[in-house]
Amino acid sequence: MGADGSGHGRLFGRSILVVEDEYFIADHLMRQVEQCGANVIGPVATLDEARSLAWANPHLDGAVLDINLRGTWVFPLADELAERGVRFIFATGYDARMIPARFAHVGRCEKCADAAEITAAPFAES
Repeated sequence: MGADGSGHGRLFGRSILVVEDEYFIADHLMRQVEQCGANVIGPVATLDEARSLAWANPHLDGAVLDINLRGTWVFPLADELAERGVRFIFATGYDARMIPARFAHVGRCEKCADAAEITAAPFAES
């Protein structure tokens, strides 16, 4: 919970990109991120769309990334975000072993995470 008891905490007022290829899960994640008080960018379902939105938003504060987008891994985007100093977490149903070692420090939550789980997951430090 944030200091005001709202549950917003550290995401309040931040711009967060949501990348998820399954419509209902994307909608759920978007609502949960909004509940945290963040401004949602997206959601988007493909790596190309995610890259376009990420680069179109120079003041992006963070991202919630599904790791497999219609058969395409999201890790190139994760690398780009890390290079820019943008914090992110992975929202995935995959086992942690599917995530490359270079992202071992990145927070992970289940795809159907609620607002509390999203704010509790440690966003990657740049």
